Amino acid sequence: MRIATFNILHGRSTVDDRVDVDRLAAAVKTLDADVLGLQEVDRDQPRSMNADLTAVAAEAMGAVDSQFVAALAGTPGGTWMAATGDEQPGSASYGIALLSRFPVVSWRVVRLPALNGRVPVWFRGARAPKLVGDEPRVAVAAVLDGPHGQFTVAATHLSFIPGWNSFQLRRLVRSLAGTREPLVLLGDLNMEPRQATRVSGLRSLAAGATFPAHAPTRQLDHVLARGRLVATGAAEAPRLPLSDHRALVVPVRVT
Repeated sequence: MRIATFNILHGRSTVDDRVDVDRLAAAVKTLDADVLGLQEVDRDQPRSMNADLTAVAAEAMGAVDSQFVAALAGTPGGTWMAATGDEQPGSASYGIALLSRFPVVSWRVVRLPALNGRVPVWFRGARAPKLVGDEPRVAVAAVLDGPHGQFTVAATHLSFIPGWNSFQLRRLVRSLAGTREPLVLLGDLNMEPRQATRVSGLRSLAAGATFPAHAPTRQLDHVLARGRLVATGAAEAPRLPLSDHRALVVPVRVT
């Protein structure tokens, strides 16, 4: 089976600065993933033509089950509040999604610790730190009925703030203790591979630079695992016609 993760930048292309749902659908079809985690996903946002981007991707890949989980209600960069899960249908929201061609036995949402206030962060090339805040972060996990039995997949998008993303990753892995294995954890973790495996205690199944998309030098997107799951080939990080990240996809099997 093929497992993939993709930060879609709400479907926007950095080339023409447009959101095109047909282009998103074509990109998802190209990945040909059996399990797909998406980050920076819009639902009912004017900037993405009020589309349900999870539904667009689910139809494109032939998913039999999918779930969008809002991290915030409102518009990123505008007026928003932390999502609670009780948002009304048709209200603008933004978050993550998990999609599967295999039936889902159960779903679980994990809301990650929020950073209160603003903290100084050094950005590459900057001459001084900048005070920044962060948006709410969330994870969604599903027990899937795969071709070799049940296994768990969790998808997330962690903070870009160094240290805080490690805290969130530890909390997430702790929350998944005792879940059905094999376990796959995928998503934009906003950290490099060595840190991701050290903090999580999981194995990496996929290596490949994913950011920035036009000439990637860093791997911020990951597919990590625990239990009887191995990669059966090299991972791919294809450049697709949207987003500032490349997708990351890897073929795997249960041993």
